[in-house]
Amino acid sequence: MSKCEQCISRQLNSMKTLTTEELRQVSACKSTRFYKKGDVIFDEGESLNGIFCVRSGVAKLTKLSANGKDHTVKLLGKGELLGQRSVISDERTNLSAVAINDIELCYVPKDQLLTHIQGNNAFSLDILRNLATDLRGAEDDLINMAQKSVKQRLTEVLIYVQNTFGHDSEGYLSLVLSREEYASIVGTATESAIRILSQFKKDGLISTTGKQIKIENLEGLKRIG
Repeated sequence: MSKCEQCISRQLNSMKTLTTEELRQVSACKSTRFYKKGDVIFDEGESLNGIFCVRSGVAKLTKLSANGKDHTVKLLGKGELLGQRSVISDERTNLSAVAINDIELCYVPKDQLLTHIQGNNAFSLDILRNLATDLRGAEDDLINMAQKSVKQRLTEVLIYVQNTFGHDSEGYLSLVLSREEYASIVGTATESAIRILSQFKKDGLISTTGKQIKIENLEGLKRIG
């Protein structure tokens, strides 16, 4: 089991502000959990007794809508934290977390997080900044849903996935999502997402091989968004 003070992932979240001794305390209490693609990490309405840090892989946060369909709210990759808002607010989870691919998570008990929030000002301030950033992101999503077309939103998702998760040696997006998952992120029917992606391909903006997507004309996509 890796030690928190030696982990690169912590440099990507609020734990980078903890002292070496505080990181040792966290490391002594944490456990490592593995989930397969499609596994539920936690369900909407669940009480969490700790937070999860993504060591490898990608998870998605989803919200069950009134029509019974899941809407993907956020994608979380290496170094990002799951469940911190619920743990800090002492509320049941408002979202579900699901593994998009095989994922390794570090689980840190709730009391460790709260102890360091109370005892380390830099840590608590960074936690607040991250929560504020999440709130800003949620506000932007609401605005985009109201003001932008499905085509524009899908364009932004493709660019976001490339910028955040990168691409492989052949140029295909490293994070492979199904057409259903793209539709869930954008907030549209799967058929609409398939139709728009087909049009993008026809226009030379992207190319595809199975589920894999390669952005062929980034500037062209940006003009749509």
